[in-house]
Amino acid sequence: MKATGIVRRIDDLGRVVIPKEIRRTLRLREGTPLEIFTDREGEIILKKYSPMVELTSFAVQYAEAMAQATGLMVCITDRDQVIAVAGGPKKELLQKPVSRQLEHAVNEREFVVASKDDKNFFPLTSEEMEGVTAMAMAPIICEGDAIGSVALLSREARARLGETESKLVSTAAGFLGRQMEG
Repeated sequence: MKATGIVRRIDDLGRVVIPKEIRRTLRLREGTPLEIFTDREGEIILKKYSPMVELTSFAVQYAEAMAQATGLMVCITDRDQVIAVAGGPKKELLQKPVSRQLEHAVNEREFVVASKDDKNFFPLTSEEMEGVTAMAMAPIICEGDAIGSVALLSREARARLGETESKLVSTAAGFLGRQMEG
């Protein structure tokens, strides 16, 4: 655990204000769900809650099936990080924070199909991955909320992903969203 040196008092309603710098760094906004944990030493731990965590093992299996069927790299994310990777280097992507561009696309419920040269192409994570030449991405929607994304990535030179890949990520995102609802 990392000490911040910040001390806050609990108000009469039991509230504690999380400093703006910490909220900005951790991408906490008004309405962000937090899970509360306690330990034996009396520590209270707040962790961003992701409903996608419940689907992680299922998402991994789904990503592996998609990667085998397409020969492409498959990434499934929640709103904050990559939760499943198949068909590519897991160490480079797994549990890496999503890029601001992906976060924006998910929030805006945008479907993206782009090649490296297109203006709407963006990296999936905050650390750009070498060699990705094309992507198709769809947001995962659950009960009206955007909760993550499914992306297909290609490393082939001059790759163009099209309608088939777009439909594939849309179908996967729709399926995962319905799994969360059930």
